[in-house]
Amino acid sequence: MASIKQFKLTLLGLFLSTFVHGQPLSTKKQGNKETAPGGISHEQKWWNLLYYNINITPDYERKYITGINSITFSALQSDTILQIDLQDPMRITSVRWKDKSLVFKHIKEGNYLVTFPTVIKAGDKQTISIHFEGEPKESLKPPYDNGWIWAKDLNGRPFISVACEGSGASIWLPCKDVLYDEPDNGVSFSITVPDTLTAVSNGRLKKKSTVKLKTTTYTWEVVNPINNFNIIPYIGKYVSWHKKYNGLKGKLDCDYWVLDYNLTKGKRHFKQTDSLLKAFEYWAGPYPFYEDSYKVVEAPMDGMEHQSALAYGNGFQNGLKGKDLISGSGWGLKFDFILVHESGHEWFGNSITSSNYGDGWIHEGFTKYLETLYTSYQFGTEAGNDYAIGTWKRIKNDEPILGSNTSDKYYKASAMLHMIRQGIGDSLFRGLLIGLNKEFYHQTVNTNEILNFFNRYTKKDFTKIFDQYLKTIQIPTLSYSFQDSIFKYRWENCIKYFSMPVRITFDKKNYQFIFPSTKWQTSKVSTTSSKGFHVDRNFYITVSENK
Repeated sequence: MASIKQFKLTLLGLFLSTFVHGQPLSTKKQGNKETAPGGISHEQKWWNLLYYNINITPDYERKYITGINSITFSALQSDTILQIDLQDPMRITSVRWKDKSLVFKHIKEGNYLVTFPTVIKAGDKQTISIHFEGEPKESLKPPYDNGWIWAKDLNGRPFISVACEGSGASIWLPCKDVLYDEPDNGVSFSITVPDTLTAVSNGRLKKKSTVKLKTTTYTWEVVNPINNFNIIPYIGKYVSWHKKYNGLKGKLDCDYWVLDYNLTKGKRHFKQTDSLLKAFEYWAGPYPFYEDSYKVVEAPMDGMEHQSALAYGNGFQNGLKGKDLISGSGWGLKFDFILVHESGHEWFGNSITSSNYGDGWIHEGFTKYLETLYTSYQFGTEAGNDYAIGTWKRIKNDEPILGSNTSDKYYKASAMLHMIRQGIGDSLFRGLLIGLNKEFYHQTVNTNEILNFFNRYTKKDFTKIFDQYLKTIQIPTLSYSFQDSIFKYRWENCIKYFSMPVRITFDKKNYQFIFPSTKWQTSKVSTTSSKGFHVDRNFYITVSENK
């Protein structure tokens, strides 16, 4: 009977053990409101979102907001009833259209139907104004549970924001709360606050006005499409500074907003944003929102990827809360995890957006891998490899990535991208990422579209690799044996017809690629034993020697 000797590749490389599965950090929860286009109602499908004009007045003492969202849309087909999403306990109080009140009905939790008195014809452009108010759900552990954050700063002053990626913006804002449709022409967002505070949001500050005694209204404008959950107010005793970054598309306006007592440490710490912008533009192409600027805003939460207004709450320190909690390699202490990760989402998540929650790996897997690419760019390839492999200890293999909310959409999807990079080389991989950001600039996409682009751009077929790592929890096993001078190998514990190149060495020095499939292959080699045989640590696989 043949004996089997099992090896596993972990963050320390190839050794006799099993994978160490550490508990992941709390991950941003994502709901399952939308798993496929078939899950979208007819009352959402027939109209295309063009623009939001939002006005709100938050009341800190009552934890209450009142507001109006004027929604401009175009009709894709003729109809009379549209759906607006707003979750309890928030409520719509009236809907106006052409100076008329429209009939609306609360049909179920989170959904309202609005009825027009006449047919809205295909091609028509219309605007309705949704008046709303209520006490929105409160987030007690932002951003990992969703809601409004009614915090206080260290001096006891109001410090307010919202986290709503998982629940959707309809937790507080009446909107079309789907991933696949974004306001094509952007958003105007006016926030009225006490004149002792400042309100910051996405895009650029267009106007600051006093309408009511002892209050100030700040109007911010976004000109690019934006995810609903990224439209966020920040309210606090802010100070700011401005600088320009010389980027691939010219001068990029960069603004930084911190609480007044953090100005000195903020100016010192945020200098590293230059290096991350340089690295990301090198690897993935130009920053996607030059028109709206790049902005980091101190927030009462760890961090979030709010488009052109990234939420920051990492204490002006490197790592995550001062520790290398993500990779354990040590390299994670060389940079601020929140700055790097949330900035990476501007390319993957905000510009390239998954059209449904089941494809969330497009946001998280690519952005997670940008951390590795940043580390490689700043500290060298081996440092990047250390960082990438270090994150693999967080892979759980509890559920397939597609269609689920497993944290493997971060770490395992990133591992898949790391292996693809090994197989095609840095030059082609860089071109692939830049090409993705050109092809799907400011668009929503699904996994098949990403896969098809990979195949078309590289002239290779990654279908089986995507299927293996995104659709199963199996870790492929490279099974091999030596007999005389014959090296025999194949893939096991994998899907049918799985194939993927892997880099090996017979002398612990000179690495070369082999191209295993699920069928046995043989090669004549200069050694008769497995003594010097190793598999490159950069492949998330298991290895089994048959003796």
